[in-house]
Formats: sequence, C-alpha cells, structure tokens
Amino acid sequence: MGGGSEDFLIIPQPRFMERRPGMCLIRGRATATTVDPSLHADLGDEGYRLSVSPGGVVIRASTAAGAFYAGQTLRQLLPPRSEHEGGEVEHSIPCVEIEDGPRFTWRGCMLDEGRSFHGTETVKLLLDLMALHKLNVFHWHLTEDQGWRIEIRAYPRLTTVGALRGGSMRAPRSRPDNLPYSGFYTQEEIREIVSYASERFITIVPEIDFPGHARAALAAYPALGCTRGPYDVWDHVGIQPEIMCAGREGTFAFLQSVLEEVMAMFPGPWIHLGGDEAPKQRWNVCADCRARMASVGAADANGLQTWMTNRVASFLKSRGRSTIVWNDSLGPDLDPDIAIQHWLHGHGALRASVTNGRRMVASSFWRCYLDHGYALTPLSRAYDFEPVWRGLEAQSASRVLGIEAPIWTEMIPDRARLWYQVFPRLCAYAETGWSRKDGRDFAFFLRRLPAMLERMRLLGAGHAPMVEVESRPLKRLFGILSIYQEQKGVAAP
Repeated sequence: MGGGSEDFLIIPQPRFMERRPGMCLIRGRATATTVDPSLHADLGDEGYRLSVSPGGVVIRASTAAGAFYAGQTLRQLLPPRSEHEGGEVEHSIPCVEIEDGPRFTWRGCMLDEGRSFHGTETVKLLLDLMALHKLNVFHWHLTEDQGWRIEIRAYPRLTTVGALRGGSMRAPRSRPDNLPYSGFYTQEEIREIVSYASERFITIVPEIDFPGHARAALAAYPALGCTRGPYDVWDHVGIQPEIMCAGREGTFAFLQSVLEEVMAMFPGPWIHLGGDEAPKQRWNVCADCRARMASVGAADANGLQTWMTNRVASFLKSRGRSTIVWNDSLGPDLDPDIAIQHWLHGHGALRASVTNGRRMVASSFWRCYLDHGYALTPLSRAYDFEPVWRGLEAQSASRVLGIEAPIWTEMIPDRARLWYQVFPRLCAYAETGWSRKDGRDFAFFLRRLPAMLERMRLLGAGHAPMVEVESRPLKRLFGILSIYQEQKGVAAP
C-alpha cells in the first residue's frame, strides 16, 4: 500500500498509495488531466495515476473512465464539507502518489422497482452515490408480479393496467392494505436517467423478467398466460403460479417487441432476462406448452424454459446484445454465452459451468442482499464476502465478472428506508468489487467509513446508525430464522 496510507480516508481502498512530503493547495478540484490510450497496458480500462504535489494535481489514465475515478478519489482527499462548497474555496491537502485500478469489471447495485416505485430523483441520487464509490453497473429491475414500471409504446396497457395494483403488503405475513399503488417511467425519463448514468460511467442493465414474475404483464395482456386469465396485478409478496406461456408464438412476438423498445432506450451491452422462480404447474398441463416441449425435444418443463431463454437470447445476440439471467435458468443446454447471476443454490452446476467458460456475477442471497436485516447480514459479514469461490482455477476465476448487491423492495416503500438498508453495506461491497483481496482490512475500513458517511449525508443520503450495523450471534440466529420463515425451502447459508 505504501507509507502513510492511514492518513487518507478513501473508499474503496486504492491499490497503491504513498504519502509524499509537503502539502498541496487546491482550489475546487482543478487538475491537469491526461487521457492517453498508450497507458492501457499499465492501467487497464478503468485505472489511473493521481499525483498530488506542491505544484498541483496531475491525473493520468488510458480512458475517460479512469480519469473519472481519479476524480472520485480526489473528492475524498478533500474534506467532506467540500461537497457543498463553491469551486473557489481553497483546501490544503497532503501530497500523495496513487496508482489504482479495479479488481472486477462488474461492480454493481440492483434496485427493484416492481414492488416499490422510487422515482427519478431517488435513482439519480443512488447513481451519484454509486459513482462516488466507483460502482459501474446499475441493474434496474423494472418488471414484476406487483408492477410494470417501464413505458412500452407498442403495448400501452403494460402501464395503464400493469403499473397499478389494488394494495400492498408492507410487513411480512400481513394482509394487503387495499391502498391503490402505481408508478412507471416514461421513455423520456428512462433516457434521461440512462444519460445521467453514462456521465458517471455507469452502465444500466435493465431487467425484463420472464417467464415468471410477470403477472403485471399478464394482467395487461391475458393472452400471454397459459389460462388466458383473467389476471390481476398481484398485491402479495412471494411466488405465484401464473407465468408466461411458452407454447404460443404470441409470447415471443410480445417479448421481441418489448425488447426492441428496451434496447432503443438502453444502449449498454447487457440485457437481463430474469428467469428466476418460475413455477411450472401451468406449463405441465397447458396443451400448447406440452406440444412445444415435444416439438423442441425438451425432456420436461425445465428444458422448455432453457429453450425459451435460448431463443430470446439469440434474438438479443442478433442485435449485438449479451444476456444475463438468474442462476435458476441454468441447465445443461443453456447457451454458453449467457452469463449467470448467482443468488441461491446450484453451486456445483454453476462451478462446472464457470470452469467450462461461462461468465458469472456473484450476488449471494445469504451475503449480498441489502433488503435483509443487519441481524442476518451485519456490516462485517458484508465486508468479508468473497465473490470468487475457493478452488476455482485462475482461468476460471477470471470469468467471475464481479459482484452485485441487490435491494428488493417489498418492505422498502420510501427513500429513508432505502438508504437505511443500502448504506453502509454498499460501501463494503464497493470495496470488495474494486480493491485487491489481500488489501482489504475491516478495521481500517471502519476508520475510513465515518468520513464517507458524512460526505453522503451532505449529498442528501442517509444510512443505518452505526450502533445497528453489527449483531451478536444470538441475534443473527433469529435473523436467519426469520428469513427461513419467509423463504421456505431455502438452503442453509
């Protein structure tokens, strides 16, 4: 790390940092910045060199993204109050040499807006905070049983019907409150947010979930379901049996038309197709689905989902896009180019798949879910999560694209609760995604954290009180038991 690094309260921890003699007087964030592609061999796509000397601040990077991340580090060399000060205010900061770059290319946060709609301003502030932490992937979960949140002009009922439900469950095992709930993003708002993210070097990965978690779409267009309805936008939490029919061509015409509009709004390389928690009761008795199984040679309904996923992924590939799905979709015949987001179960099959060349993003249910209470996932446990499983060969480990922390919002109706659940744990995951494995130190992280939290407060974001982010073993046991009650059949952590 270099000498004197304890003087610098930077999250995530840089790769190399060394204090140099002297002080630098800096006005605002004025720097001399050089973006030189010839530095790529030394710094990679997102790396940078930051030199603070008595003569000023110099940034060198091979790409604009690297220069941007150097700027985020420079922000943290300045006092937190600088977030609200004008550009003419001068600060004296210690001289330092930093050479830095990320461990993983995928450093993400997922926001579920199907259950709770948070709106443009909250999303923009979350993107600001992600950029400060050098996170570069915003996974936007926009469709659910409980709500469809993205305007699709070819199918207007997705938002006039699918974005509205009759009530919400706001506590575990409660009854719906019978209060109408709605909200969606127009295409203009989507493009505004995509542009905002791009300016912060954040790629947005939209998720259009199918064949399960699609009841809001079925309520709008009942012909998409095996029984043809009627359906309603679901006002409960959990898993329900109504999924899209895989046997009728109309389902694929719908998906392709929707995805054409989605791709027009989201220029990034990745589209998430969900694929999790899709009960097959309807498919097993649906004449169209059974006929499809026979025609495509699927041995069972799981094989039919694999065929369906491959077909839609092939369509995306023809448009130059890559597909990622939750690991529920992993089967022996799944297209090897489809990446997997691992959240639960399937370690053996996924390990073999990664070894054989498949790409993976790590989002452990037991270690990365931000909606879990601090009793189950205290800050220390979040910080200690390692995305690369033991025993993976170096070549296979390189196929672990990185880490993503999801926030599911069944019980998170407002911004205050969102910040409580997300921070400070997202600070820990950001360090895991960026910093070297052997450079992470939880005690040092805790010393650096207060300055980051103060900076975030000045930007308008809250966090859980530090007295609540750790838990004793007995309290954690009760946290695990509460999750078991909500997730029947979930494997042990």
